[in-house]
Amino acid sequence: MNIAIVGIGLIGGSTAIRLKETKSFDKIIGVDKSESNQKKAIQLGLVDEIMTLEDAIKQAKVIVLTIPVDAIMQLAPTILDQIDTQVIIDMGSTKINILQLIADHPKRGRYIAAHPMAGTEYSGPEAAIPNLFKDKNMVYVDAFRTDEDAFDIADAITEQLEMKSVFMNAEEHDMHTAYVSHISHLTSFALALTVLEKEKSQGRIFELAGSGFESTVRLAKSSPDMWTPIFKQNRSNVLEVLEEHIKQLQKLHRKLEDEDYEGLHKLIKKSNKIKRIIK
Repeated sequence: MNIAIVGIGLIGGSTAIRLKETKSFDKIIGVDKSESNQKKAIQLGLVDEIMTLEDAIKQAKVIVLTIPVDAIMQLAPTILDQIDTQVIIDMGSTKINILQLIADHPKRGRYIAAHPMAGTEYSGPEAAIPNLFKDKNMVYVDAFRTDEDAFDIADAITEQLEMKSVFMNAEEHDMHTAYVSHISHLTSFALALTVLEKEKSQGRIFELAGSGFESTVRLAKSSPDMWTPIFKQNRSNVLEVLEEHIKQLQKLHRKLEDEDYEGLHKLIKKSNKIKRIIK
């Protein structure tokens, strides 16, 4: 059985590394529009062969989409048109718009909407790493719409990636990812922009940047080609979360402005309750 990975970057490349280790497939086929990524994927040994999407669809039983969500929107219906019994696994970070687009397609049952809750701030084939997915969650979205045999293949891959399975509907998924992932990136982008703006007049500011700053702002290194489409596709949820985030920043601003340090202490103490969720 062959598998095609469309988009040989962090997620696609890390998937390929693990599946090579488990020897789960006869051949791992890489598909990528970037010639540079194609060459790097071969040089790094991430994939066995590079093919066009059309040829990969013909030769692979499983087609994994690890490309930006706007590209998934464009390709998903076309790929469904071309398959017979193949299985398509969409690993995009948003789901509602994609699943609405293919909802009435006659091959909808061959499509698995999955989201591996794992990643780093780096992109491209060289960003691929072993064990990226180990002990992380694979979120299956609207899994009841997928044919049983197709789901079994996808779930076997999830097991090989050493991930835990979680099930949600599309609305739940897009809302929760806005809170736990998308807002984190927006905040990091904003902090980076703030510091870069200040750095114009205070050239030595980065000499003081320690581990706290680095951990907070590291997500600002993330690819705009990936994240702009995510914000676009999950716009309503991201706006809702962003509005609440701005409100909380305004509360902190007012406490400082009014020199209400007791009130500031209470807000910080309240925020410490996050320890109940994140160890």
